[in-house]
Amino acid sequence: MLMFFLLSISTRKTFSNNLPIIKKESKILFIRLNRIGDALVSTPLIDLTKKKTDCTVYVLADRKNFFVFENNPNIDKVIIFEKGIKTFFTLKRFVKETGIDVIVDLHDDISTTVSFLIAFIRCKYKLGLQKSNYRIYSHTVPRINSSEYHIIERLLEMSRLFGFSYLKDEVQVGYYPKEENVLFAKEFISRTFPERKFLIGINISAGSDARFWGIKNFNLLVNELKKYNVNILLFADNKDSDKAASIINGQYIYPVSKEFDKFAAGILELDLLFSPDTSAIHIASIKRIPVFGLYVKFRTEDMIWSPYNTDFEAIITEDPSLEHVSFDEVINKFIPFLEKHLNGKRSSKL
Repeated sequence: MLMFFLLSISTRKTFSNNLPIIKKESKILFIRLNRIGDALVSTPLIDLTKKKTDCTVYVLADRKNFFVFENNPNIDKVIIFEKGIKTFFTLKRFVKETGIDVIVDLHDDISTTVSFLIAFIRCKYKLGLQKSNYRIYSHTVPRINSSEYHIIERLLEMSRLFGFSYLKDEVQVGYYPKEENVLFAKEFISRTFPERKFLIGINISAGSDARFWGIKNFNLLVNELKKYNVNILLFADNKDSDKAASIINGQYIYPVSKEFDKFAAGILELDLLFSPDTSAIHIASIKRIPVFGLYVKFRTEDMIWSPYNTDFEAIITEDPSLEHVSFDEVINKFIPFLEKHLNGKRSSKL
């Protein structure tokens, strides 16, 4: 019954035909649920909106990704979405009492939960990408071709509804580690590597086991990198800590933590990142750290979630996992990329 109730609300013509005029007095609620990577690619639009208009910014996130937004100076308040009908009424009351002018759906695809939420809440302006649920919005912009345009560029199309323009160089992922974790990362790396050398981070973990490249392959990669005058630091998730210990001496494993912020702070200290995980890749893009990625592009035509405005190279497989991506295939592409960032000099080898 609730589904039909919400869908009926979504067809009511109560919207303003005019585009919102975003100014300092405006209050905007951005909605981005789901995973860490989803949150990270949403931050460029949020950050630019704040910087260009100085409006009040709220973000509705969930327990899987709220920490991405928490320490962002461009966000005034983060609200955690809790599952359940009660939350719909709580958020409806919050929007009314706070005086929020604009709700923005940051989901590239249709989220049933978010669609119902936006349809249920009364707000003068509801903005989103043009999808089959377009009736719930007051204004939309075309969802540009996902096989030709980066996810960040697709979301930034909504800036046209806000009335501001930007330069490509202004676009970057907005993530801000806590100062204590920045200091932790710097101190750990300084203690682990007393002699400062080019620092390569190898992240072995990703959101699914399908994107684990295998202990043998990572062993071979570490041994190959030992031929160069570089420092090597391994990153892993809690679930992969035993695998990490099988790949490299524990001394050179960045402390495994459930705290994403600590992990991100370590990534930001690297000179180059090797990773199958897009969250780590997006973090590296903040400081334009070169990235070599391993991507599984199974049954999709969408552009890979590459690091934005950052030099990168990648191996892309259309298989459902990295199982058949060989070491030789990777190393033949990775070594030239590495050497380019070691000034392309073979003399970098010991």
